Amino acid sequence: MSVGRLIAIVFIFIGATIAWMILGTSIVVRSDYGDTSLVHQVQTLWGSPHTQSAPTVTWTKSKDHVQTLELDSSNVNVDLKLQHRRKGLYWYATYEVAFDGTYAFTNTLDEDKVFTVTFNFPSSGTIYDDFEFRVGDQLVSPGGQLYSGASTEISVPRGATVPIHVAYKSRGLNEWRYSFSDGIITVRNFKMTVTTDFDEYDFPESTISPSTKTKTAQGWVFTWEFNNLVSDFDLGVKMPSKLNPGPLASRMSYFAPVSLLFFFTILIVLGAVKGQNLHPMHYFFLSASFFAFHLLFAYLVDHILVEISFVISALVSMALVVIYLGRVNGWRFALWAGLAQFLFLVLFSYAFFFEGYTGLVITIGAIITLAVMMQITAHVDWADVFRRKDKNSAT
Repeated sequence: MSVGRLIAIVFIFIGATIAWMILGTSIVVRSDYGDTSLVHQVQTLWGSPHTQSAPTVTWTKSKDHVQTLELDSSNVNVDLKLQHRRKGLYWYATYEVAFDGTYAFTNTLDEDKVFTVTFNFPSSGTIYDDFEFRVGDQLVSPGGQLYSGASTEISVPRGATVPIHVAYKSRGLNEWRYSFSDGIITVRNFKMTVTTDFDEYDFPESTISPSTKTKTAQGWVFTWEFNNLVSDFDLGVKMPSKLNPGPLASRMSYFAPVSLLFFFTILIVLGAVKGQNLHPMHYFFLSASFFAFHLLFAYLVDHILVEISFVISALVSMALVVIYLGRVNGWRFALWAGLAQFLFLVLFSYAFFFEGYTGLVITIGAIITLAVMMQITAHVDWADVFRRKDKNSAT
């Protein structure tokens, strides 16, 4: 193969790389634009992330000063049921939550006092079924708007203890949090148990890990238990996310030139060893066949499952390459090229389905390829291969 043909192949590779960068960017723009509007739609239909705060108990110390009374105990039970929903190129982790909290506070002042007990809803963009907010014997109704919560006043004799009970069923998105307060607070005799129906889990940023984790047949049971906690951190659970087709397709497009580079290297080496060098136009059509995989995948995932889209796109691209090379250089050469395509295009792309392992898979594949090529070409006369006019080159 002449140096001129190698230069032509390099230009073809650069052109294909530019095309993949454009495709990847277009997918990112399309996904981000759609996600901005789709998140709002999902929240409107299902609900937004929940941050449930503890009830607050306050009393008026003076005309301009309101004092907060600490809760004596908190016993909270939360049941989370996950349901993934897809909109456009994104999967959203929606959930149903059943909340039940029992609290108590004591009038530790030296006189009878009127206290204001307030419960704030975790989100105003959702619904609440079977809602109950009870302070002592009073059943409290919410205010005019969900964001204003529910509040009541109760007269408590000195030294008396008042129970508080809150319960509801609702729906949310992505994560569920429990907040003690907006700042540092002392939490006494606290216990919260969260039961899930999913195996994979994570905890949101700036939250405290559970005291215990227990695996069940359906999912997990997380328990937070504190006797006398001083903290401004929240508690919570983050729902497991599914693989989103949009970001997946864009990452695969951005890394596609790596696959093509390895594939071209294999073809050049095979051509040198077997004396079956390809013309730059052949490389042009082969790079277009690689590009067809990512282009087809990027638009198939809009309509069918990502796994099925991947298989269809891979089969179409491999069929284009193998059939074309079979007619150009024979079926033996085409099968070797098809094997290389399966390794560098299909398997490398499939590695993106496993976040965190993509770089390792590509690195291992590159090292194995290097080792194989070094052994195959150990006795090749490269001076003869790179003659300006190779007698075995296609004309």
